[in-house]
Amino acid sequence: MKRKKTAGQTSVRIARRIWTNLSREALNRLREIATQHNFSVGAGDLIYLNNGWYVTHTGLIGLARRKRCSGIHVEAVDSLCDSGANRFVLKATVFPSKGSSGFVSYGDADPSNVSSFVRGAEMRVAETRAVNRALRKAYGIGICSVEEIGTIPNPVEKFPPQNANGNGNGTGPKVRDRLCQIIRQHKLAPELVKAYAVDFCGTKTLREASRERVENFVLRLADWAIKDRKALLIQLDSYSQPKQEGAA
Repeated sequence: MKRKKTAGQTSVRIARRIWTNLSREALNRLREIATQHNFSVGAGDLIYLNNGWYVTHTGLIGLARRKRCSGIHVEAVDSLCDSGANRFVLKATVFPSKGSSGFVSYGDADPSNVSSFVRGAEMRVAETRAVNRALRKAYGIGICSVEEIGTIPNPVEKFPPQNANGNGNGTGPKVRDRLCQIIRQHKLAPELVKAYAVDFCGTKTLREASRERVENFVLRLADWAIKDRKALLIQLDSYSQPKQEGAA
């Protein structure tokens, strides 16, 4: 119990640094959630969006491991799927223990309720949503997962407007906070991410990039880190080697 209280206090401390405008109610709610389920803000288990806390797929899978989940079974509901329209419905069953009859939930995805940055990956989105819902049901998680959010509203795809207190291009602190959170959550090398960002934005420095371009980079990085972290690491590693000069 002492370890859980420490986890809650640590998460509150980190959350205050990431989201500077948290209310006392939000902090109390975070402390309650983090303590009850041993979630960590620093590890990317929880995220604050639209004045509310959301658990992430990473956080739910971590909880399942700590609870020694017996297994997760996922299958497509063929009668509700339409591959031609990229519409998929998947059924997930979580077995918390070997003797459990399982907790069943469904997840759906189609082009109308997923981010434009994951179009074409609707089946994987539906799977993640189904698994998240089943895990939340199995372990009594009373908050929604961020992956279940559709496009209206979609705080992952649309960043809130910022005051002109960032750098010259208007990239405010919340965009940087989101980028820092992705780096921590997926254990990425900050300098390599910065080099990739500059290359992606097509500028000499990140300060010269437009806000829209930086936002697009952050969204792409988050999506790639979730879908294929190994491929992302290979991409980032390419920036650790000095570029070869062309032959004379």
